[in-house]
Amino acid sequence: MRKLFLPLLLLVGFSSPAQRMLTLEEAIATSLQNNYNILLAKNDSLAAALDYSFKNAGFLPRINGNLGTLWNNNAQKQTLADGTKRESKGLKSNNITAQLALNWTLFDGLKMFATRDKLEEFVKLGDLAIKNQIVNTVASVINTYYNIVRQKQQLIAVEEQMSLSKERVKLAQYKLDIGVGTKPDVLQGKLDLNAQKAAQLLQQTLIAKLKEDLNQLMNVQQSTIYEVSDTIPINTRLSLGDIQSSVENNNPALLIAKKNIDIAGLTLKERKAERLPTLSFNSTYNFNRTTNQAVINPFSTLFNRTKGLNYGLTATIPILNNFTNKRQIKQAELDIQYQQIVYDNQKSLISLSVINAWKDYELQKRALALEEENILLAKENVNILFQVYKLNSTTLIQLKEAEKSLGDAYNRLIAARYSTKLAETELLRLKGDLIR
Repeated sequence: MRKLFLPLLLLVGFSSPAQRMLTLEEAIATSLQNNYNILLAKNDSLAAALDYSFKNAGFLPRINGNLGTLWNNNAQKQTLADGTKRESKGLKSNNITAQLALNWTLFDGLKMFATRDKLEEFVKLGDLAIKNQIVNTVASVINTYYNIVRQKQQLIAVEEQMSLSKERVKLAQYKLDIGVGTKPDVLQGKLDLNAQKAAQLLQQTLIAKLKEDLNQLMNVQQSTIYEVSDTIPINTRLSLGDIQSSVENNNPALLIAKKNIDIAGLTLKERKAERLPTLSFNSTYNFNRTTNQAVINPFSTLFNRTKGLNYGLTATIPILNNFTNKRQIKQAELDIQYQQIVYDNQKSLISLSVINAWKDYELQKRALALEEENILLAKENVNILFQVYKLNSTTLIQLKEAEKSLGDAYNRLIAARYSTKLAETELLRLKGDLIR
């Protein structure tokens, strides 16, 4: 399939009761706009982008303000060294405190830089997750759309056989009327016609159900009425070498696995940075005021106020923390190994999928060419036997066998065409080339 460079288009008038032609491009554009899975992936990506928008916050100081007031109502009793006694009740006082504290981490083993880079990688991971979901959704839309086309072609084949059966019933009835035919030929023709009518109803129901599946992928109103194309275009010029060379750099699932390795590496940097000393600049502005309405000691103050600015540096040197940091570093190293194994496994699975899809693609192309030849032979055979049957020179069994061969040829042709399209779509999905 050719590359799809699609805007996010809305289907104007999509809910109109009159049938309209829905192209594959419109179906894809609508799903890109409305599909629930894509919207969920975008929401996750927006959350990562929001975190990244505050990427420089870790480099800024932390400033906190504290304000408090305290009221006291005390009773006090004192006995001095000279034997003097003092006692008083209702000693009321009020204390007001205010503080503005600043803490600025100047050096933390470069952990803040690793955290900033990690947030950036999460944004990239979110973008890859959106692309992966879009690629999978587009593939589902393509497969569902052409499955509808396939069943529509199957319906046309059934209706063509119905036309042959109707002609056979008419001819059998005519032969019976002029005395050269038999009643069983007429009855058998009607039985065959009724069986094909049942197949027609089954195809119509299947098409309606597949359209509902497509509606769900596009997230449009159920029972929306539209018509689809009549043909399934096939790209027969795909190259295995081109696909294999592009998979590692374009396949979204593989790129996600690779990005998880990068994120795990930055997590290890964060853990290692926690082994290094942390240097912080601290500064505090303090205000304290105490007001006493009465005092029992004549040397005590009725009013006291202190205020001032303090500042300095604090170095925190990790010495022993129950080996927590050592354990976390080993866990981070194990996570890198795990993510590397996940990547290698994903790469192996995708390579296998490419080979299998390519073999299926080549097989279905050859089968399609063969069935296109067979359908011409089957049609010619039916035409000849039908003309001979008119002349009463062949049996009904031979004609029915020819019609059955034609029906089987149609089934194989339609199936081969759709299977080739599925293989083509799967190759482009694995290549990551369904969209750009």
